[in-house]
Amino acid sequence: MDYSSISFRAQSLVDPHSEAPDASGKVTTQEDGGEANELDKALSTAVVGPAPSLLDANKVKAVPAAYQFAQSLDATREVPAYKDLFPNMARKYPFHLDLFQQQAALCLEKGESVFVAAHTSAGKTVVAEYAVALCQLHQTRAIYTSPIKALSNQKFREFKLAFEDVGLVTGDIQLHPEAFCLIMTTEILRSMLYNGSEVIRELEWVIFDEVHYINDTERGHVWEEVLIMLPSHVKLIMLSATAPNCMEFADWVGRIKNRIINVITTPKRPVPLEHFLYTGQDGKTKNDRFLLVDKTGQYLARGYSAASQAKANLKKATSGPKGYRPTNKSDKNVWISLIDHLKTNDLLPAVAFVFSRQRCDDNAAMLTTIDLTTQKEKAEVHAFFVRCISRLKGSDRKLPQVTQMQELCKRGLAVHHSGILPILKEVVELLFQQGYVKILFATETFAMGVNMPARTVVFDSMQKHDGREMRNLNPGEYIQMAGRAGRRGLDSTGTVILLCKGPEAPDPTSLTQMMMGTPTKLESQFRVTYSMLLNLLRVEQLRVEDMLQRSYVESASLRQGMSRKIRLKEVEERLKSAKEPDCRTCTEGNLPEYHSLMRQFVRLRSELWTTLTALPAVDKMLTPCRVVIISHGAHIRNRVALILKTATNQKGQKSMSVLISVPESEQFETLSGDDDSKMNEVDRAWRQETLTVMDGALVGLDHVAPPKPGSRSTFKVLPDVPVEALIAITTKVVKGDMGAVLNDWQLREQPRFRSRSPDAGVMRLVAELDSLADEWQKSGPPIVTPGKDFQCSEMSLVERVHSLKQMKTAIAEFACHHCISFGEHLTQHREVVRLREERDQLAFQLSAGSLLLMGEYEDKLKVLRTMDYVDANNLVGLKGKVGCEIHHMELLITELMLENKFNELSSAEIAAMLSCTTCQFRARGEQSKLKPHLQKLKEDVLAVAAKITRVQHDCGVRMSDISEELRFDLIEVVYEWANGVPFSQIMQLTDAQEGLIVRCIQRLNE
Repeated sequence: MDYSSISFRAQSLVDPHSEAPDASGKVTTQEDGGEANELDKALSTAVVGPAPSLLDANKVKAVPAAYQFAQSLDATREVPAYKDLFPNMARKYPFHLDLFQQQAALCLEKGESVFVAAHTSAGKTVVAEYAVALCQLHQTRAIYTSPIKALSNQKFREFKLAFEDVGLVTGDIQLHPEAFCLIMTTEILRSMLYNGSEVIRELEWVIFDEVHYINDTERGHVWEEVLIMLPSHVKLIMLSATAPNCMEFADWVGRIKNRIINVITTPKRPVPLEHFLYTGQDGKTKNDRFLLVDKTGQYLARGYSAASQAKANLKKATSGPKGYRPTNKSDKNVWISLIDHLKTNDLLPAVAFVFSRQRCDDNAAMLTTIDLTTQKEKAEVHAFFVRCISRLKGSDRKLPQVTQMQELCKRGLAVHHSGILPILKEVVELLFQQGYVKILFATETFAMGVNMPARTVVFDSMQKHDGREMRNLNPGEYIQMAGRAGRRGLDSTGTVILLCKGPEAPDPTSLTQMMMGTPTKLESQFRVTYSMLLNLLRVEQLRVEDMLQRSYVESASLRQGMSRKIRLKEVEERLKSAKEPDCRTCTEGNLPEYHSLMRQFVRLRSELWTTLTALPAVDKMLTPCRVVIISHGAHIRNRVALILKTATNQKGQKSMSVLISVPESEQFETLSGDDDSKMNEVDRAWRQETLTVMDGALVGLDHVAPPKPGSRSTFKVLPDVPVEALIAITTKVVKGDMGAVLNDWQLREQPRFRSRSPDAGVMRLVAELDSLADEWQKSGPPIVTPGKDFQCSEMSLVERVHSLKQMKTAIAEFACHHCISFGEHLTQHREVVRLREERDQLAFQLSAGSLLLMGEYEDKLKVLRTMDYVDANNLVGLKGKVGCEIHHMELLITELMLENKFNELSSAEIAAMLSCTTCQFRARGEQSKLKPHLQKLKEDVLAVAAKITRVQHDCGVRMSDISEELRFDLIEVVYEWANGVPFSQIMQLTDAQEGLIVRCIQRLNE
């Protein structure tokens, strides 16, 4: 088994003069050789630990059976069919499979795809191994993909031990690419799909590990592209942490692959977790650990109260004239107290998650007095460390980070983050797995998939900076990290500890939300990239529109697709049988144009009143005692109403409580808009428009409904009438006590007071409203108008009022009014119009034009045409073909290449120039002045970036300035590295951590 190549990956970038990699940075492998075999032996002694774990509180909610392409399998009951399968299983295990693993194995045997959403440490890897075993049996191929190289490397080691014929393909290394089982990152699989690799034709299974990484804003779209492009013969295994919308996600995958996806979830963690608050900070308080959430997932308020009291006591004891001020010294005391407590209570090993690389280093560096290993362990760690770093060049073995890490590991401490050299991270991982590292300070990335369970997980803080702001951890992030606690088969419970370093305990609401809140949903991060466009246009096997249509962001539309097609067919059939009015009067009187103008008038009038009520002058008119005309629901049409009070909700939407006159028989009936509450929004809007159009057509646009003849009037109060219900605001204001009206109504709404006679003052107002209705029915209401009744500086509003007057005059002149069956014919015409509009809307929803990302696609296609990557017929040109081979900042690098910016440059200068595209380090303070030739390289890059940004802006692409994504902080470092300067000397040029430099060069090499 060849592990040396993995370590060569790191070594080649630390030492450009090593024998394995060549000068260009390409990595070659050594299948034999004494040193390589010696390192293999050292690494192969590592014990592969049990699977990782997740939080108990992560409950998967029951999902309605609304998904046609996903079915949920019960993983809580015995599976009878498994007994029949057991003797003939493709792979035997030395332990009894859990129920969810049995269900998955049965599905795989039947050739069915599965989505396994299980708690960490549940044993999802068994499902992946079984699929690989089936491929070995069927003599087909399997691909295992992971989001990060560290996980790929670990799975390569594990699968190599299990199946031997296993290959590893990442951006910078290829080991046994001809193997039947290939381990790779998802980006590599995407490239293989775009390039039509022969491997794809032989594939039986693709395993997507940590598929919840689809939520990643930067790389999540890659998972969607791959799932969409995989050919139909390939079966899928998706392994994920538990999520609340597993069925929805599986249904989307099933729809785009046209197959049923079996969803298998675990009901609980194999090793339950207990969550604690720790307030200790010295010898007296070192055991102050308070249980907050027990192993059943129950929140314990008394635990929080005890922790709060302990913090109060500490604050009182430590406060002086300047009050409570935590210092680095107190931080050190907290860690010393905690480690002592963990050691005493047999809670080691522990992973301490710290959300800053610098703080990880600082925490480890300040614990100089901590020693957690025996003399024997120190000797074994020393020997292991020496063997592993023996492959490095002499000067590189003495790098500060190497010597510091060696000393830390000998004392049972270690650090793991992106600033650590890759070879050191691997050494730390192996030492941790074997139990030599007792306390590991790590950043969040350590929790992603790598099989490193611990007895205890410690959170240095519950807050992190996400690149935009400092915020609390969300439940998904907390679950992923807390899930590292608890080793299956070794621990009865996993221990999770949150340090309380501040003067007070964290807010209890925030704590419960973080620890017990709903896990993060799987959400689409799909976006249109230039690389995707160029590749799809080049291969022509899948249209860009098809890719967008099948993306997860369109999953809701996909689910409705079939029902929309059926409904479209129904509407088209109804349209064939629907007839326009066969009436000479309506035809010659142009009924369709009349109807169109009437709809326009009704819509503009409603919009005008909504706009007017937002003006301060009109807002002052909408006060108690003002008389208005409203249409609200089916029964209240063109009614005279009296405003009793107004209110504005949190969204800024204004509403009114109004008094109307009604017959006594209707006083306590439901007359408001409640009768359309069960309609969908489209139907409700159409119904309201129908009522208003028919009112205007049959009784007049300025019509006011009269009191019902022959009935005695009383009053009714309508609460929460929206301003959109306004037909008009009148100039009329009446006198009265509006508060008394509301009180009278509220009293009489109670059943025992309904027979009580209304207040005399209220009945006087009712009589006045009836009188106004009679009067205005004949002469029209006195409506307020801009410029006359209130000042309006916006000419557009005055013009809109004038336009409405002109439209009203035009409507009155249509001859179709004279038809004796006008109302019937207008209704008939509206039904035809409704069907046509529904047909057009359904056709649009089923077309590419309705796609959410269609605008972004069209804008980016304009950029590619403008810059000659594709022609007017979308044929990919020379620039486009070059861009297809680049998957990061493809436009910038292609432009630099084809503008001959590399022609006169050395290899070192080209590497330095392109380092700005992969550098993730930002220097503190101002960057030192660059040498003239390096400054010229920087200016050339910025000039090309500015050109691309201008084109994007002109084409409507909403993207930030490309120059803001470029980092030139390591340009000199990369230049010197490429010129062969020893790494130890390079480190004197920058304060960047060794691992960040290697990462920059690694990505550049890829």
